[in-house]
Amino acid sequence: MEKLEIKAEVSIDDAGTITGLAWPFGSADSVGDIIEKGAFSLPPALPIVMEHDQKQVVGIWESASETDAGLEVKGRLFVEGIAPARAARDLMRNGRVTGLSIGFKSDGFDKLPTGGRKFNSLTVTEISLCRRPVHPGARITSVKSINQETRMDPETIDETAQLELKAANDNIAKLTARLDKVEAKANRPVAANDNGDGPAETTIAFGNYLRTGSKDAGSLERKALTVANDAPNYVLAPKEVSDEFIRNLVEWSPVRAIADVRTINSHTIVLPKRTGITNAKWTGEAVTTEASQPAFDQMEIPVKELTTFVDLSNWMVEDSAEVAEREVRLALAEDFAKKEGTAFVNGTAAAEVKGFMADVGIAAHVNGHATVLSADALIKMLYSLPGAFRNRGTWAMNGTTLATLRTLKDGQGNYLWQPSYQAGQPESILGRPVIEMLDMPDVAANAFPIAYGDFKAGYRIYDRVDLAILSNPFILATEGQTRFHARRRVGAGVVRPDAFRKLKMATS
Repeated sequence: MEKLEIKAEVSIDDAGTITGLAWPFGSADSVGDIIEKGAFSLPPALPIVMEHDQKQVVGIWESASETDAGLEVKGRLFVEGIAPARAARDLMRNGRVTGLSIGFKSDGFDKLPTGGRKFNSLTVTEISLCRRPVHPGARITSVKSINQETRMDPETIDETAQLELKAANDNIAKLTARLDKVEAKANRPVAANDNGDGPAETTIAFGNYLRTGSKDAGSLERKALTVANDAPNYVLAPKEVSDEFIRNLVEWSPVRAIADVRTINSHTIVLPKRTGITNAKWTGEAVTTEASQPAFDQMEIPVKELTTFVDLSNWMVEDSAEVAEREVRLALAEDFAKKEGTAFVNGTAAAEVKGFMADVGIAAHVNGHATVLSADALIKMLYSLPGAFRNRGTWAMNGTTLATLRTLKDGQGNYLWQPSYQAGQPESILGRPVIEMLDMPDVAANAFPIAYGDFKAGYRIYDRVDLAILSNPFILATEGQTRFHARRRVGAGVVRPDAFRKLKMATS
């Protein structure tokens, strides 16, 4: 499998959405290789890995397409579920991860006079995030977008970059020398004893000998079990196994992206809180002052644990060149993120974290109709929050409810849903951003399909142990299987119920 690191244009947002140019058309890389438009063949989805390490799956590339500029890719990091994905996002923001590296299988190439290669057809097997692209000017200077003008000029590269450039040039020189030796050997003339191909009869007889032994080596007419029709005499062809996995779409509620996320080192956390303030009073001259004191209370958020394990055949792990193990890790990361996101919204069971929709302290605002959303009710619910929370709040609802809201209008006939005209900014309702949470209920009688509030101030998430996957090849060794244990520990809960409101579909 070939691996190439190239100049890359990459951007990432807070939610972990990543876009980039995995290969630019019209120019060669640092070793002179060229891939032109139309040569790429890609599976529907590829995992995002760090530095070609298949055990560090941090996300998934969801789409890739060839444009006039190059091979453009788009994916998402699992910032909701695993710490390495969040670490990768931070490395890209800080400019420490600045490039993309593609791995591929080639169906052939043409040598170029410049010493490089021109690939006519290839299949991409991975696209990795990398720290050091081959080209010294391939540096990311903005985590939002990069263009040709923002790349560093090679003449202004600092001392560290100069050393990296020198090391890269030395490696290229060594590689060129090795290729020259291989080419020289390939160009040697045929030896005098004529080691070329023999007569056709000799070749056929040798093939017969390999299939049946010396007994029938002289016979030229032989039949074999027919399982393929792509070769003379229908030679038995083995099964071909693709290294591509067809994956189901996995979605989850992005509560982590808008909540207050912290780390703790204990099984629980106790949060003191003030329930009242002092009671000052107006007094006249020489009047005795009355004493008062604030009231205090406390709340506790316990840490919960999410676990599972997967048994995988040793043959599958070995014969798939670790692709199966990589897919198991990817499936576990997606599953944990989905289960965690669902609990952050609706968690009520004793063994799971408590969701914000299950908190009895959050006030409910009546819609005024059991099945039809009211625009007036949304406006009143918005302004029922204190200004400090209202001005930092976010709407939360599922896609079905969003579709209904897009048809609502105010008294002047203007749509409440306002599209965003600025790149990177979410669309809004009544001037505030909207986050789609698929675990929110649909519009129905006595349901709570919409919530609004300041999630940063009102909902707290405490990480105790990030997603950990342990491979155990011993426990099922006699059965020819490897067990993968997965677990994570996290606590969550509403710390400020007054920072939220939820809409109840009812008349009163």
